[in-house]
Parts: sequence; structure tokens; C-alpha cells
Amino acid sequence: MIPESLKRRFENGELVNVVVQDNSSKEVLMVAWVNQEALENSIASGKATFWSRSRNKLWVKGEESGNTQRIIDIKLDCDSDSLLYLVDPAGPACHNGTITCFEETIL
Repeated sequence: MIPESLKRRFENGELVNVVVQDNSSKEVLMVAWVNQEALENSIASGKATFWSRSRNKLWVKGEESGNTQRIIDIKLDCDSDSLLYLVDPAGPACHNGTITCFEETIL
């Protein structure tokens, strides 16, 4: 069930960012975007599904690479503008083959 506060954002054409976190290790794996259809697909299938801004279409994580993310839980932040997907990953999250997309340390 999608909360009304989030539905209103989608109705206004907004995308909502998703922080993806490994449910076991608690490591942040990646950040992506969802529209209503992507979120509904994630909820119904249990597979992390996102909206690709560059390809302008839905994508299921791992549909090409095999590095899937099974959703354990989805949490909404207090402002209804971000989601947290807690996942059980099967393989690296990053397209360059690393476990997380956050490999580079700046500070």
C-alpha cells in the first residue's frame, strides 16, 4: 500500500529517490529513483525495480547482470520524499562490479 503523501508526489510527476541498503551488513549499496509504477512493481514482485532516468523506462535490478536485490522491507522517510529499500543482494550492486556504488572516499 502506497501512502497518500507519496501518491501525491507521483501524481505531480515527481520521482522519489531510493537508498538501497544490504539488510544483513547494513552497508549502503546504491541510490536510484522510482515512479509509482516502479514502486508498485517492487512491492508486488519483491524485486527491486527502479525508474531509469537515462533510458526513460523501468528496470529490475539484475535483469541483465543477474545481480538481483530481493526486497526485505521498504521504509518511507518523514518528508515522504525518500525511500529506503532493505534488500538481500545476489551479487554486486554497482555496474562496475563492486559490492557498493560508494567505493570512493572523499573525506
